[in-house]
Amino acid sequence: MPATTLLTATSIRHLARRHGFAPSQALGQNFVIDPNTIRRIVRLAAIGPADRVLEIGAGVGALTVGLAAEAASVIAVEVDGRVLAALHEVVDPLGNVEVVAGDAMALDLAALLGGVPHRLVANLPYNIATPLIAGVLERVPAVTDLVVMVQREVGERLVAGPGSKAYGAISVLTAYHCARSLLGRVPPTVFWPAPSVDSVLIRLTRRPPPVEVDPADLMATVHAAFGQRRKTIRNSLSSVLGWPTEPVEAALAAAGIDPGARAETLGLEAFARLTTALRANPPVGPGQP
Repeated sequence: MPATTLLTATSIRHLARRHGFAPSQALGQNFVIDPNTIRRIVRLAAIGPADRVLEIGAGVGALTVGLAAEAASVIAVEVDGRVLAALHEVVDPLGNVEVVAGDAMALDLAALLGGVPHRLVANLPYNIATPLIAGVLERVPAVTDLVVMVQREVGERLVAGPGSKAYGAISVLTAYHCARSLLGRVPPTVFWPAPSVDSVLIRLTRRPPPVEVDPADLMATVHAAFGQRRKTIRNSLSSVLGWPTEPVEAALAAAGIDPGARAETLGLEAFARLTTALRANPPVGPGQP
């Protein structure tokens, strides 16, 4: 990236003192205070001069500065009113950053982007990372790819495959929408305050779904299958859906799935077959996924 004056640990703490705030545990704030980590994120994201970037959880703008140096424009979303003055002080002189004050979980991100393709690059607050990513994948198609820093356990779930202890419903959702990769670990020492866990950088890149099934139907099946994770898939589906055992077993047989298997052993293709089979032969009455 070009020679850019990035924020340092000293400058970030100085901003915090002048503006009278500290990182909020309630908001899941852990500010990146290491310029080399900012350079690493921007390099791995491969931001180019034509890219428009969405950043969520901008904080005081440490990553924003690095992104703005490479991108055509950056939309920086920040919920914490205490840090907004510091954020504006840092990014307003850059000329290509729009600060949006608001809760990313409540904002209409699709409307904010206006259908224009954007890349999501962010140090996501720990407490919203999973639901935020799920919401973006399901409802904000203008976000073409994501390079995000998240808690290690969260990142491992987002990119996990079947059979892994980390594999769950969010793993199936990301596999449906994206090509996925783990870009590397990030130590606690680059944050203020230092979290008690490691973080990871992950990349999720949209591509056409590899299975032909309605995503809402698919995820209804997936959530039912994982609803009682310690049970067999037959028992979990029957219990969560409120279906008799017979139609559940029939659907599993039609999908070629062992009724004694557990949800974490099934890949995306198996869940797609199961969704189709469940929809084809539902029992009479309520309880469909």
